[in-house]
Amino acid sequence: MKGKFYFIILLLMAGASTSCEKDDLEYQNNFEESRKAWSDFKELTNNSYKYKVVGGSWAGFSWETTLTVSNGKLIKRHFKYTVTEGLIENVPEEELEWIENEGEIGTHESVGAEALTLEEIYDKAQTDWLKKREHTATYFETKNNGLISTCGYVENGCMDDCFIGVTIKSIEKL
Repeated sequence: MKGKFYFIILLLMAGASTSCEKDDLEYQNNFEESRKAWSDFKELTNNSYKYKVVGGSWAGFSWETTLTVSNGKLIKRHFKYTVTEGLIENVPEEELEWIENEGEIGTHESVGAEALTLEEIYDKAQTDWLKKREHTATYFETKNNGLISTCGYVENGCMDDCFIGVTIKSIEKL
């Protein structure tokens, strides 16, 4: 009898923890629809595509990073500043624009998009950027044919360069 009681309690706790997981995400339904669109796109393109991430600063500069993925593997990362106004002076010329190919991806540690595939972007969205938090505003948009275009959050009261997440300008098959 005692064993049955503990087993039932254990089942109830397991059910409660899994039912809460879905409720832990902002934009849960929109995210699931986008994840389905991603799955369809991945299959259609044989997981080979490129996407462009954009960002900038309140100081005025902006940048873009184009990431190229072939068969699910990141093979190229191209970074460039699109507006340099507001950058600190003396930025070396080689840091204004650069390309990393397959064996060297991740070697530049300047601003720009992380070296992630879209699969990793969706995972990070689910495990971090869309998690419900107190004192934040969360954003999620799917302007790339149902795929993520904006995903992340901003701490309430933060004034400058506060967005934690990703802004994807475009996604196209290779």
